[in-house]
This record gives sequence, structure tokens and C-alpha cells, in this order.
Amino acid sequence: MPDKADKGMIHGIMSISSRVDYTAFSDVQILKQSKRNPSVFEVLVDRYEAPFFRKAQSILRSKEDSEEVVQDAFTRIFLYSDKYEEQDGATFASWGYKILIRVALTRYGKIKKKRDFTINLEPEHYESLPDNSNFVETLSVRNEVLEVLAKLPETAERILRLQFLEGKTQDEIARKEGISISALKTRIHRAKKLFKQTINSHDKQN
Repeated sequence: MPDKADKGMIHGIMSISSRVDYTAFSDVQILKQSKRNPSVFEVLVDRYEAPFFRKAQSILRSKEDSEEVVQDAFTRIFLYSDKYEEQDGATFASWGYKILIRVALTRYGKIKKKRDFTINLEPEHYESLPDNSNFVETLSVRNEVLEVLAKLPETAERILRLQFLEGKTQDEIARKEGISISALKTRIHRAKKLFKQTINSHDKQN
């Protein structure tokens, strides 16, 4: 499961305190509330962190890779919460797991290519194997994301592009940037906040 530093970064975008007890709220209610009060998103993290990690580890067989995948999945769920639409038979859980599995399988493809080995996937995972388009494209928001990234400071834009569009690991980005993992996590946290603020402004303008 994500270590304290990673979990702290996830929870960092949720620093606004709230007196309301959201634990009895449904997943969809919490997701909607988190758009106005990011601190509420912590409830979803607490609910799904452990099962997400188990699912990621069933695909990747690696604690470290699974931790990063879970973190990335929660980040995407938070950033693209506006894209979720309630439909019959399409619960938040199924949507969240779909995102998680997509991220995990993208990581699986990178690991396989880099290390030249194969993990035996479960049948259900093959159905979710991504095509040649990346994750953001599957959510049909690539152009919007690129527009928002272009409005960010150069460092924030570069780091988010490397992690979420190009699928680079934190180790790869840290080496490329010539900084420590700890320093990178701080930059990613700041970049995410800027991205969220910018995309909210972008949505209001449109």
C-alpha cells in the first residue's frame, strides 16, 4: 500500500478541514462533494486504498509498482471527477476499478518491455488491456488536458506531462530532473494543485 509519504501527497490535496461526517455518504455523494471540498476525497481514499492495492498487486506482483499505480489512480479519479456520470450498472466502484486497471496495465506494459518478462494476467485483465492510445485519451479529455497543461508554469507542466501523459515512473522523472524522490513528490503535489485550480478556471470559461 502507499507509504506515508505517498499517502501524505494524496491527502495533501485534501487539507481543507470539515466538520461533516461523510463516512455514511455514498461514493457518488462523496465524489460530488469533493469537487467543492477536496478534503472529502479522503473518505474515498480510505475506502478503496486497500482493495485497490490488492487489485494492482494481483496484476503487477510488485509492492513498489502497485503503490505507485494506486497513487496514480486516485490522482486521476480526483482530477477527472467531473467526467464521471451516473449510469445504470455503472457504479463509482466499477469506474474507479476501470481506471485503476488501466493504469496498472499501462505500467505492466512498460515493465514487460523494460525487463523482457511476462506476468500471467487474469482473464478479466485482458479485457481491459489498453490499445495504442494512452490513458488520458481513453477518457476523451486529452485535448483539454493539454490545453490546461499549457497554461501551467514550465516545471509543473513538464512533471505532470512526464508522469501522466508519458507514463514515466517517479524514479525516471527524478533522474531526468536531477532531484531526489522527496523533492519530486513535493513538486508533483504543487503541480497537481495548480492543475486542479487551472482546470476549474478552464471549465468556468467554457
